[in-house]
Amino acid sequence: MARLLVQNDDVVVRLSWREALLARRKGIRVPLTDVREAWVEPDWWRAMRGTGERGKWRPERFCTGTWRHAGGMDVVAVRGPGPVAVVDLFPGRRFARLSVSTADPEGAVQAVRLAAQRAREERSARGA
Repeated sequence: MARLLVQNDDVVVRLSWREALLARRKGIRVPLTDVREAWVEPDWWRAMRGTGERGKWRPERFCTGTWRHAGGMDVVAVRGPGPVAVVDLFPGRRFARLSVSTADPEGAVQAVRLAAQRAREERSARGA
């Protein structure tokens, strides 16, 4: 199962070896300052938008890889059924959203929210 965690000044999606094989990448690293919002989506399929571009998916079971839509590209590593940790990023970034099924989506989202808020505060304090 994938993990969503905070390391230094980044949000990191670390894929399991099987997910990495399907997605053709080991993981994703995004700066905390790119995080716009984070929440838990109770229904895994609601976190999906657009169409699969790269990776593998099986309807009603799992989706791993990247999905393209009108607003950009999302990174997905979700399994049904169950809740998903969702991280929306500011427009103009490489990815628009990270959607990840994790063992503790509430804890992951809480960690991302707190770290992103701290990163924004530190950035504004340096700029002031």
